[in-house]
Amino acid sequence: MKEMKIGFIGGGNMASSIIGGLVASGMAANNIWASDPNADSLAKLKDVAPVNTGNDNQALIAQVDVLILAVKPQIMKVVALDIAASVQAHQPLVITIAAGVTSGSLATWLGGAPAIVRCMPNTPALVRSGATGLFANSQVNDSQRQQATAILEAVGVALWVEQENQLDAVTAVSGSGPAYFFLVMEAMQAAGQNMGLSEDVAKQLTLQTALGAAQMAINSDVDAAELRRRVTSPKGTTERAINMLEEGGLRQLFAQALEGARIRAEELAIELEGE
Repeated sequence: MKEMKIGFIGGGNMASSIIGGLVASGMAANNIWASDPNADSLAKLKDVAPVNTGNDNQALIAQVDVLILAVKPQIMKVVALDIAASVQAHQPLVITIAAGVTSGSLATWLGGAPAIVRCMPNTPALVRSGATGLFANSQVNDSQRQQATAILEAVGVALWVEQENQLDAVTAVSGSGPAYFFLVMEAMQAAGQNMGLSEDVAKQLTLQTALGAAQMAINSDVDAAELRRRVTSPKGTTERAINMLEEGGLRQLFAQALEGARIRAEELAIELEGE
């Protein structure tokens, strides 16, 4: 990966996070290019690492092996149409992090059949603890898959799906997932305060418990269900709380909520294609 040359069109938070992760993993900053019409965004990227910056997308494409499109979904079509000739001429691997833009639509806008990887990172990528789902179209070869994996692993875990529509499920589980955990933390902290804990104590207990539980699950050789059973003593406090959550329909609510998120991801893709 150290010899790979990577270009970013779009210099926002996710681009900044990936660039920081790449440089931290050993990639030379002078092998990274970034283009953005906003000078402030480019200046912030320079604060992350001394990468090559500018606002000429075509010039950037001529320099790189991998092109990462880190622009908002609503402007992806305009950007893609503008760079189509350069992409066709230089044939970089194209990685898009724009939610809802299908590989088929992007290929059409780019003027042919380029190698495209769609990925769905989540916001913890901003602290290099992300979970990213990836899908490759048929033009992507094994070497390019490895390149995409290495790039996204710089900000967390990178996992491949074989069907593009599975990215909608990825969106429901991990793309939107941080918000579910934030809601649980919010509820736990509020409950702690209602039971007499100070705001600071309730917050710290909640956050550290969430962190510790996640670390235990990641490092364990058993699944989450078994970990839960091991800490749920018969007739104890944990059992009573778990029973109340189960009786309240927690599992069904999560199933319905994630299915709702998956359906909304499908709807957003249709809406974007219609623009």
